[in-house]
Amino acid sequence: MYSHEIEIILSNKKIRPGDRIKISKGNIVFEGILMPRPDIGDNSILVIKLDNGYNIGIRYTANTRINKINAARSKFAFPQAEVKSNASLPNVALVSTGGTIESRVDYATGGVYMLVKPEELLYEVPELSTIANISISAPMSIASEDMTYKGWQTIASEVANAFDKGARGVVITHGTDTMHYTSSILSFMLQKLPGPVVITGAQRSGDRGSSDAFMNLICSMRMAAKGEVGEVGICMHGSMSDTFCDFIRGTKARKMHTSRRDAFKSISKKPIARISTDGKIEYISEFTKPSNGKLELRTGYEPKVALIKFYPNSDPAIIDYYVSKEYKGIIIEGTGLGHVAIAPKPKEYSWLSHVKSAVDSGLIVGVTSQCIYGRVNSSVYRNLRLLSGAGAIHCEDMLPETALVKLGFLLGNYTKTEAEKMLNKNLVGEITSRTETDLLI
Repeated sequence: MYSHEIEIILSNKKIRPGDRIKISKGNIVFEGILMPRPDIGDNSILVIKLDNGYNIGIRYTANTRINKINAARSKFAFPQAEVKSNASLPNVALVSTGGTIESRVDYATGGVYMLVKPEELLYEVPELSTIANISISAPMSIASEDMTYKGWQTIASEVANAFDKGARGVVITHGTDTMHYTSSILSFMLQKLPGPVVITGAQRSGDRGSSDAFMNLICSMRMAAKGEVGEVGICMHGSMSDTFCDFIRGTKARKMHTSRRDAFKSISKKPIARISTDGKIEYISEFTKPSNGKLELRTGYEPKVALIKFYPNSDPAIIDYYVSKEYKGIIIEGTGLGHVAIAPKPKEYSWLSHVKSAVDSGLIVGVTSQCIYGRVNSSVYRNLRLLSGAGAIHCEDMLPETALVKLGFLLGNYTKTEAEKMLNKNLVGEITSRTETDLLI
């Protein structure tokens, strides 16, 4: 609620949230829709939505005048687009899982909430109907931070089912925060793909003037409909402006910014392709062609794997905790080339004996780097050799998130011995033989 003084004025003038009002302060006049006050913030500030779609806050003072123009319209149901078939267009499946791309602002909290039906997306982006025949499934509607391995398994099965039904490609809408975890695990779960699997999302919801949702979705649909790629990838803005999107290999993508529209970058490798707003697809890196054979679906996953970050003064007993909880594997985010404390003072901060104990107890321990760019190497420094001698597996230039889900995938589909041998071997482009150092951006 607004302040007691404002609530009395609104009540006397029979003004409610949703009504169109005029607010005057001296010679300054604003007109718009009165919004509910957010749960947080100053209750003496009136919030209205302007006709351009943006909200502003106006502090109520003694010289503020509020007048009602029109009453709120009846409850609004978001329109939906009818899905029509066009024999001249390719078939693309849209798998809706939630996230900001399917969200609208909730003005009671200041946050966003999910659209109810994926057909609402098609209404917002009518261009999609000119690109492909779209079939829609919505196995879940969640924020990406709520995603678990069960969700990954469901999505993988949905994709396989879509290809079985004749889809030429698949677009998956997904929240951005954990999108690169999902793109990585789907790259392992879905192999020998007959077409592109394109994961997309939005940094800003569709009711914002600066939203990236529509362009991301259009570029993704073009990639799924026309792309000659048999891989999983993320398709998002490639720059801050609305000029092109990048299609990034699923195991090499990482969210590098909290809010920028070009938050996702391809790490140590160029993006596979660049999609312009006019629909042109430019391939700029090598990629796997679509397979003519049967798609390989492996949805096994061992959830008892952990990602541990090493830092100065970190307690290596955290490793013992995961051993006690019967975890099957650990990925350590080391510093630099894959370092952890080996001979510190005081010596109880040494990770060496704890790593060896974990390996001896049956865990697989992998090592990646916090540096993001570059690769780990077990042979450069003495401490690295000691860590490797304790049984730790250095994971080349794999991203920590990719190494984590790969380890869970391997343990869920292969024996422990096989998983150990495969962890630092390239399967689906997660490890590159040569790091492209010019991509430090």
